[in-house]
Amino acid sequence: MRILLVEDDQGLSDALAEVLREESFQVDVAYDGEDGLYLAETAVYDALVVDVMLPGLSGYDLVRALRDKRVHVPVLFLTALGDVDHRVQGLNAGGDDYLPKPFATEEFLARLRALLRRNRELGTDMTLRSGPLVLDPLARRVMFEDEPVKLSDKEFDLLEYLLSHRGQILLRERIFHRVWGIDSDVMDTTVDLYVHYLRKKLHPFGYDAAIRTVRNVGYMWSDP
Repeated sequence: MRILLVEDDQGLSDALAEVLREESFQVDVAYDGEDGLYLAETAVYDALVVDVMLPGLSGYDLVRALRDKRVHVPVLFLTALGDVDHRVQGLNAGGDDYLPKPFATEEFLARLRALLRRNRELGTDMTLRSGPLVLDPLARRVMFEDEPVKLSDKEFDLLEYLLSHRGQILLRERIFHRVWGIDSDVMDTTVDLYVHYLRKKLHPFGYDAAIRTVRNVGYMWSDP
């Protein structure tokens, strides 16, 4: 699962990102509210971990902006402001849980997993469909009717991103940040290469043409 961590304390941010990666989460990191909002709007995450006191844009304002745009990804707030009034303010801003600093790593992971479980039980951001093509993000499985479509991890992530933004023109830069991560050192031409790979995998099912090239811009998924 993919987590966005928005925390301006670089030491704490690096430590939490390492903990999450050791638990097999994919992690993107932002150090201020504006960068966090940009990533949250342009990528697909299973959960956000957001500090309240951020430079540029507060954690509360970041989450309010997402909720106004109907982005309902679960949010865990982190803050040194642990009194009741601030916890209520965080929940009213659209947060799902609130963890006061300092905290134990075990409690942080437990609260995050609880958010992810609740999200699954509510059926939010689950199966993606394009006709008989079905992508299950939790099982990381793609089926065409009863036949499995075998994809690599990055091909799966690319297909998930395209399907979840069907009908939208996606810039190569946005695709690159979502699938490979904003700090990845691979070349951005990798996007074109993996679109080619994915089309080859979808060709036997008649779905290769669903990935439309928008010249000099990016790609768009269009249901056949």
